[in-house]
Amino acid sequence: MSRPFFAARLEYLLNVKRNARARNRAWSEEVVPYTGYGSSKFIRVLARVLLTPDEATPGLAWWGDVSPLAQRGWRNFVNLPAVDATVTVRVGDEEYQVETNRNGHVDQRFPVRGLEPGWHSVEITSGSSTVTAPIIIIDPDQEYGLVSDIDDTIISTSLPRPMLAAWNTFVLQESARQAVPGMAEMYRALLADHPQAPVVYVSTGAWNTAPTLNRFLNHHGYPRGPLLLTDWGPTNSGWFRSGQEHKRTCLRDLAIDFPKIKWILIGDDGQHDPALYGEFAESHPDRVSVIGLRELTPGEQVLAHGTLGSLESGQTSNVAVPEVRAGDGHELLPLVQRELAHEARSV
Repeated sequence: MSRPFFAARLEYLLNVKRNARARNRAWSEEVVPYTGYGSSKFIRVLARVLLTPDEATPGLAWWGDVSPLAQRGWRNFVNLPAVDATVTVRVGDEEYQVETNRNGHVDQRFPVRGLEPGWHSVEITSGSSTVTAPIIIIDPDQEYGLVSDIDDTIISTSLPRPMLAAWNTFVLQESARQAVPGMAEMYRALLADHPQAPVVYVSTGAWNTAPTLNRFLNHHGYPRGPLLLTDWGPTNSGWFRSGQEHKRTCLRDLAIDFPKIKWILIGDDGQHDPALYGEFAESHPDRVSVIGLRELTPGEQVLAHGTLGSLESGQTSNVAVPEVRAGDGHELLPLVQRELAHEARSV
């Protein structure tokens, strides 16, 4: 096996040194839980472990509570990840142990039995910090699910793309973000037709922004669901993570984890969603019910990639997967519902 990219090795060594210094000052672990998902056979647990001074308030609720971690974005990037920390995950009577990676993250699947479909909690412990993380268990017979992009799909920031990540991450609070009209209502309407369908939010944003994003989603009435974000910094193969590859991997994992679900894929036409969704539809034509794309305005297109028109026009795939486009959720909803109704009649 080849050695990780030198920047990744350097990041690890720096974090180890910072960890040693913090522990000498009696800093302790604090677990930040994220929303996971699972089935009747497994759960996927997502969390991060930080080192914090003893006076910090422990724990962070998954959706709306305010803590020292749930602050303006840039503050979340001065936190210290706990490297190689031992984490204990308790699911009912079962107990598992894992270690955090070089950025303090846990992303692990565990076998489970006996969990009924619906919302559950797992207990996560590292050091003296114990929290609960929500887990959505998806019915093995569930036929529909919804995957949603975030930036430019449900959140409009009206910023040039090169500035978007920095603004969202280091400055913006959820009260300053603008919700795309009708998208929350659309998601709720689709779930009314399919009440057990899971909603998974996939974004190239950093995990550090999860508290802010969760509060935004809650404030604007979006359905509960896991966030699948990414991590800043070098990877084992290069300087930066590929946002496209992250989304591609998320779609592939969902297809593997839930082989019976046909996904409603919602994104926008500002960047790579049409191509990525089309690629997934071509590879898994029986796993996609409809692709719904929010059409950006000419001004938003300029901010997204510097041109007036969409980067990718026309049908996103060469297979018979329906695709619909509209400017917001109000216009998109009847188009998606029409395609779902047509699919139901043809079965």
